[in-house]
Amino acid sequence: MALKTTFLVQTFVIKRKRLVPGDREVAPTESGAFKKAEAMAGRFPGTAAIRVVADDETGELESAAILAQFGEVPDDFAESLQGS
Repeated sequence: MALKTTFLVQTFVIKRKRLVPGDREVAPTESGAFKKAEAMAGRFPGTAAIRVVADDETGELESAAILAQFGEVPDDFAESLQGS
């Protein structure tokens, strides 16, 4: 079992008057994800930098954590990460 850590930036957009997840972008490092999320926050209602650890062979999620968030992020977003 080989664990792989991936850093993502999740954007949030408003659709039908609701805040929903937009695009996800991969970042090369934790600090890169933080900086990218912070930079993108000016163009979106909200952004979050995320660390995801998963089994490289099976894709099974080991853990997911929000490293930083900017602007509006849905209250239940942290719980939804564990289910994705």
